[in-house]
Amino acid sequence: MFTGIVKAIGVIDERRAGQGGALRLAVSAPALPWQELSDGDSIAVNGVCLTVAGRREHGFVADVSAETCTVTTLGELREHGRVNLEPALAVGERLGGHLVAGHVDCVGTVAQYEAAGTSRRMVVEVPQQYRRYLAKKGSVCVDGISLTINEVSGNAFEVNIIPHTAEHTTAGGYAPGARVNIEVDLIARYLESLLGGVLANDSTQDHRNSHGHA
Repeated sequence: MFTGIVKAIGVIDERRAGQGGALRLAVSAPALPWQELSDGDSIAVNGVCLTVAGRREHGFVADVSAETCTVTTLGELREHGRVNLEPALAVGERLGGHLVAGHVDCVGTVAQYEAAGTSRRMVVEVPQQYRRYLAKKGSVCVDGISLTINEVSGNAFEVNIIPHTAEHTTAGGYAPGARVNIEVDLIARYLESLLGGVLANDSTQDHRNSHGHA
């Protein structure tokens, strides 16, 4: 589990293609306390939960499955590229962002990215089927960054990138056309599942009652 508060920007030192479309990444990030992490620990890379397969000086190695390469932007990463990193949440840590699973729902596209005072205004388009999970003043995770939605219009949402976020994450380098990993709010997912079950039960009960069954 993560919070969407990026701890460091990492750099892809090596990108090695594996069998069947899989990928192995070597990432360095001197700013992270690697003495606190072990092989097998979880770490979010641009919002995607990966497993530390091996420690290296100031960094780690992780394997990316072919499926993950297909449904996220990790397959598009190149050597020397920058990525947002967040180690898994420890019990007792402050929950500064929102609950993030590291399970990307879809890939969105930056439609607009422009100055707005000292901040930047960003509009991201998502596939239409994910529009229902977005709400004004709700939370969304973009490339592992916890953000608050300002507006929702059609299948797009608007957020502000404050100077601190722009400086300490990869969000400062976005431009129109950039592809980003999107994870919707966990609460929205579970609410849909729960309400779906309630509505299905109500529909079954109404069907029974219409036929005179108890």
